[in-house]
Amino acid sequence: MSSAIKERILNDIKSAMKENHKEKRDALRMLSSALKQIEVDERKVLEDKDVILILKKAYKQRAEAAEAYQKAGREDLYQKENFEMQMIMEYLPKQFNDEDLRKALEKILNELGIKSKKDMGKIMGVASKALGEVADGKRISEMLKNMLE
Repeated sequence: MSSAIKERILNDIKSAMKENHKEKRDALRMLSSALKQIEVDERKVLEDKDVILILKKAYKQRAEAAEAYQKAGREDLYQKENFEMQMIMEYLPKQFNDEDLRKALEKILNELGIKSKKDMGKIMGVASKALGEVADGKRISEMLKNMLE
């Protein structure tokens, strides 16, 4: 089964080419290239869950690069990375806001009956599996630490 997200990226590349939107076209081509490279390397057809993981990784890389460019005073490259981050976000599932994440984590904590930080590893495993597409692992961890204090 092929990825619907990957198909959307390919269609958006065509649209960007027709509209002569070079920045968008280049950003999407870079994403498409990264996806194709992984398909070739791993000899498999990517599904949506695989594409989401790849896009999250690409987003984190852009965020780190943008921060480095900002510190170095390279506003032009900082803007380019931010644009690419925005493009990536269009293809990722909508992320939970803090309130939704807290509710989901409270539900998981209640189901598992966990009340202390001692069981942080156990809860992180379950929470990351359940909420991995809608929240970053770092955000989950930080919120759990606050909730278990």
